[in-house]
Amino acid sequence: MHRILPLMTALALAAPAFAEDPVNIARDTSSVTVETLSGPMEIKRIQDTDHEVTGEWARTSRPCPEFCIQPMTPAPGVTTIGELELLDFLQDPEVTVIDSRTPDWYAGGTIPGAVNMPYTEAVDRLAELGCEIDFDGWDCENAQTVALFCNGLWCGQSPSAIRRMIEAGYPAERIHYYRGGMQSWRVLGLTVTDPG
Repeated sequence: MHRILPLMTALALAAPAFAEDPVNIARDTSSVTVETLSGPMEIKRIQDTDHEVTGEWARTSRPCPEFCIQPMTPAPGVTTIGELELLDFLQDPEVTVIDSRTPDWYAGGTIPGAVNMPYTEAVDRLAELGCEIDFDGWDCENAQTVALFCNGLWCGQSPSAIRRMIEAGYPAERIHYYRGGMQSWRVLGLTVTDPG
C-alpha cells in the first residue's frame, strides 16, 4: 500500500489540471464556431488550468525600435476592440477579420476565420474589401467593416496597415483594431489554427 500512494501522488502531479467548472470564454459562452477556408472551426479556451504560454509568446521585452508599445488607437476614428468584440466580428459575414502579419507569422498559427493580408499589401488589396480603383486612387464608399490585428501590444504591423488604408481613402469608422493581437489571444488560451 505504501508504494501505491507515492505512485498515485506522482500521477496526480503529472496530469494536467482540468477545472471542475469549464474554462469558458464568457459566463454563458463556452465556445464560438466560425467559418474558415477549411470549414467551420470551434474557438474555445484551453481547459488545462495549469497551461502556460511558452516560447516566443512568453517574451515580455523586445527591442524598441522596432518592437515599440502601440497606442490604444492607431488613428483617429478607429475603434479599438477586445476579444469578445472580435469573436462577434468573426461570426458576422459582413465583417472581414484581417491578420495583417507577414506570411511567416501567419503560418505559425492565427485566429480561426481571419484572412491574411500582410500590412505591406493592405493598400494594394483594398478591392478585396469593397473599394474600387479610380483615377485619384481608391473610392471606398462601399468599403466593408474590418478588424485588424497582428502580434500584440508591441507589434506595429496592423497599426501601420490601418494608417496606410486611411491615407488611401478607407473610412476610419469602418476599421476596428484588436490591439491585444496574437499574444493576448494566446495568453487567454483561445484556439489558434494549427501551424502548417
